[in-house]
Amino acid sequence: MTPSAPRRVLITGGAGFLGVNAAAHLIERGWHATILDNLSRAGTERNLRWLITKHAAGITFIKEDVRNAGALDEHVKNQDAILHLAAQVAVTTSLIDPATDFDINARGTLNLLEAARKHNRDAPFVFASTNKVYGKLDHKSGPCKETQPLDFHSPYGCSKGTADQYVRDYARCFHMNTVVLRQSCIYGAHQYGTEDQGWVAHFVHSILDDRPLTIYGDGTQVRDLLDARDLSALYEIAIERIDATRGQIYNVGGGEPNQRNLLEVIDQIGELAGKKPQFTFSDWREGDQAYYVSDVSKAKADLAWEPGIQFDRGLKDLVAWAASLN
Repeated sequence: MTPSAPRRVLITGGAGFLGVNAAAHLIERGWHATILDNLSRAGTERNLRWLITKHAAGITFIKEDVRNAGALDEHVKNQDAILHLAAQVAVTTSLIDPATDFDINARGTLNLLEAARKHNRDAPFVFASTNKVYGKLDHKSGPCKETQPLDFHSPYGCSKGTADQYVRDYARCFHMNTVVLRQSCIYGAHQYGTEDQGWVAHFVHSILDDRPLTIYGDGTQVRDLLDARDLSALYEIAIERIDATRGQIYNVGGGEPNQRNLLEVIDQIGELAGKKPQFTFSDWREGDQAYYVSDVSKAKADLAWEPGIQFDRGLKDLVAWAASLN
């Protein structure tokens, strides 16, 4: 008997931190991953080399940009699922260049939706949104549910929020199989992180390299932290259970058991690395949330998914991975 061909998934931003984790997970589960990435972000070429070395037979790489609408049609064809991770990912960058932020996040997402609508409308289409669509949440206490009103704050929040609503609406108006995941703070291997985005990895690399950190605000801002391996598993579930997830929005993060403030994370990294972290404080940044923790009960109820990797373990794995690069 001739073995059946593997199912195919298109991963935009597939050489990024989330992309390589998702690709490795899906390939190990029998998928073939088409990686579409413009390789503009630091670390993506290194991630792509790792992925090719580990899973050469399981990937196809396409150097392309989601802003190039005309090039996307052929790449969505014959895919069994689409995982849209490509994005401009930093609030600070969006404040410097709102137009480019919009072009990548809002227009790029619409470009991909339109390509899928015209050429592969039945494929599950999973979109990585963000908790920033809820705004600063100045008066919010307790974990955030999907019913929390949207309140875009910062150009990044506006562009991702626009994309978020387009993805949701294409399920309603065009009957496409779209799913929105509003992600909190994701961390893990293959994340290089910067001061503006990917803060856990940024802290890890900086402390390992004895570089001083700048803490914006007082360091007591709280986030729930989710290991990329848990998120990759959810991507697969969202695709496999598209009958349940179609048209849905899920808040996705580590939840209350994995909430930490910045100073706690810094101390923990220092202990794991055997280093004394050096840091100074600066003013709060525009759009920063003093508290954000995801209520993941909807994902648990609908999909039987919840974080499985506790932050203490996940951070230990991240520090070990980062240390191995030196």
